[in-house]
Amino acid sequence: MTQTIAPRVRTLVLLILAVAGALLAGAAPVSAHAALTGSDPAQGAVVDTAPSQVSLTFSEPIAVGDDSVRVLDPKGERVDKGDPANPSGTTYSVRLVSGLPDGTYTVAYQVVSADSHPVAGAFTFSIGAPSETTVSVSAQGSDDGLVGWLYGFGRYVSYAGFVVLAGGAAFVLACWAPGARVRAVQRLVVSGWLALTSATLGLLMLRGSYTTSGKVGDVFDLELLGDVLQAKTGAALVSRLLLLAAAALFIAVLFGAYARTADAVEPDRDAEDDGGGDDGGDDGGPDKRDLTFGLALGGTVVAAGLAASWAMSEHASQGLQAGVAMPVDVVHLLAVAAWLGGLTALLVALYRAPVETPVGRDAVRRFSRLAFGSVVTLAVTGVYQSWRQLGSWSAFTDTRYGQLLLVKIALVAVMVAVAFLSRRWTQRLADARVSEAAKEAERTEAAEEAERTEAAERAEEAVRAEEAVRAEEAVRAKEAVRAEATQRAEEGVRAKEAVRVKATERANEAVRAEATERAKEAKQPAGTAPAEASGTSEVSEASMAVEPPKASGASDAEKAEAGQDSVRAAQLARQRAAAEAARQKRLRDADPNRFGLRRSVLAEAGVAVVLLAVTTVLTQTEPGRTEQDARAATAASSSASATGQGSGAVSLTMPFDTGGKSGKGVVSIDLDPAQAGDNTLHVYVEGPDGTPVDVPEVKIALTLAAQNIGPLPVAPDHVTTGHWSASRVQIPMAGDWKVEVTVRTSDIDQVTVSKNAQIG
Repeated sequence: MTQTIAPRVRTLVLLILAVAGALLAGAAPVSAHAALTGSDPAQGAVVDTAPSQVSLTFSEPIAVGDDSVRVLDPKGERVDKGDPANPSGTTYSVRLVSGLPDGTYTVAYQVVSADSHPVAGAFTFSIGAPSETTVSVSAQGSDDGLVGWLYGFGRYVSYAGFVVLAGGAAFVLACWAPGARVRAVQRLVVSGWLALTSATLGLLMLRGSYTTSGKVGDVFDLELLGDVLQAKTGAALVSRLLLLAAAALFIAVLFGAYARTADAVEPDRDAEDDGGGDDGGDDGGPDKRDLTFGLALGGTVVAAGLAASWAMSEHASQGLQAGVAMPVDVVHLLAVAAWLGGLTALLVALYRAPVETPVGRDAVRRFSRLAFGSVVTLAVTGVYQSWRQLGSWSAFTDTRYGQLLLVKIALVAVMVAVAFLSRRWTQRLADARVSEAAKEAERTEAAEEAERTEAAERAEEAVRAEEAVRAEEAVRAKEAVRAEATQRAEEGVRAKEAVRVKATERANEAVRAEATERAKEAKQPAGTAPAEASGTSEVSEASMAVEPPKASGASDAEKAEAGQDSVRAAQLARQRAAAEAARQKRLRDADPNRFGLRRSVLAEAGVAVVLLAVTTVLTQTEPGRTEQDARAATAASSSASATGQGSGAVSLTMPFDTGGKSGKGVVSIDLDPAQAGDNTLHVYVEGPDGTPVDVPEVKIALTLAAQNIGPLPVAPDHVTTGHWSASRVQIPMAGDWKVEVTVRTSDIDQVTVSKNAQIG
């Protein structure tokens, strides 16, 4: 089975990486998040007299440099002077040299939007009449080419590193404490930290070239690096590096002190005991609980800080309700990390965890609950972010941002469906383990019963054998008594006979001795005594028993042989242990329920890789709300030219968005003759589709900041649908006047937009 699975896994991984790579390759060039919504002179306009300045209006604040805006004459010579200025709001202007001749002029701009993305473009206007021009300025920006691709790839790696780092650590702390001892899980989390750190350093080095020239040689320009460090994005990257230092300490404690307190194996609970009161397997003492709480709190703070480094420098930091959008974006990123990063850690645990530290059913169930909470959080925060970035249902299909968002929603739906299958495999695994436990209990009970029966039979046989032995011993004792009595009787008879024989012999000897003595006495002379025979002493020899010498110890050969035996025994023990581990792994992998769970989790992880790539592209794409505002401004400008609304000396077009229902549109101001004294003012309000619309209130205010005049209020009268006018508007003197328009679309929804106009 394993030989069949491995090629399929490799094929699936290669396919996933190919799709992710195609998405990332398609992400370049990066679409800016600030769009040019208007200009003065307008794009393609033909003016009678040479303007004193060129003004550009963007959808959000931008950062400009010395050469951010250039104006070129028909011969390609620069005719702008001084640095770009920001007279008001999102309008930026550059002054022109005086006495410009007639012809076609080219305006090229390259700025950085407030959400850190470069914005580049070009357009033309003509003085007097259009003419030939030698200027060839394309809209290609610094985000194109190798530097732009590397910057986009670095963003993807940084997102992936954060997800793996935060999600893997959360999986260990919240779902599987023994995972802190598993080397594969440790490598995964450390790899996430290394990826995020290296990507952040790379982005910091690439940032200067990315927002200016786009040249590879400028990557190591220290002057550009200094400019980056003074900008908001540079500060966010530096703060991310500082937080990564704290994250390194967190990882050291997690896989050091915490791993030593974690049990090597976490036993699974029965299915009926898993419904509640699950504390993540942390059943240790107070020290372990305190350490777990400290790691959880510190890890959450560090992860939130890392997420905030994106939220405070990119999309969420600009536009509507930025104060609400940034915390929501932080929560969104944390939920993504908990879901996708935890899923990656679970996949590694299922495939790489050793036999002695398997990932248990309870750990999978805890992660299932964590993932469900993350999905709910993503749904809530995603709905808010979608409304904020799109603003209308039509933006889902009419803008690239909306189309990518639909793809992301579809991928999330696929992941949820696959997660449901994983949950079913988990339940089957639990049921199988409960059934196996019941069968094992039955087998154990039957074995115990058989053992009890066998013990009883053995006891009965032992009793019978003991009785037989006792009976046989009694018979043998009786026979021994009889034999002993018979033997004693025979010995008594023989003793009596021997006594009689000895007595007879002694009597005979005494008679013979007496006869002999008498005979000698008769023959021996008187006075002599017979010699007495002295008894001879008996000498007994004591023989010394010599014991054979004992052996003093084993020989050297025997010792060497014993050492070799111990080495062979140790090798054999290791081989048996390895064989047993391999057998256990084969049995574990052969489990159809575990195999199904591994396959479904792998599918989830594959979709997650593509989802992360789509998210990275989405963060680099112009929001649908901004794109539609730019389209509405262009449509309003074209409509004004077609209906004659732009026939006055000054014509201003400004998109607005009050944030409420039907709160988007474009307001156009015509001021004629735009000279000091009496003027006629016309106000036109149109919806996103270019049709005239009425609003509850429109107010105008004129301010000449250079002379500290104003604001001068103007209350236009309603003429017809979408049209207001005011006559005899007094402008006291010539100058660069700021025109502010306040549009109210409901009782509580209103917004003020502004643009500068040269009067006189």
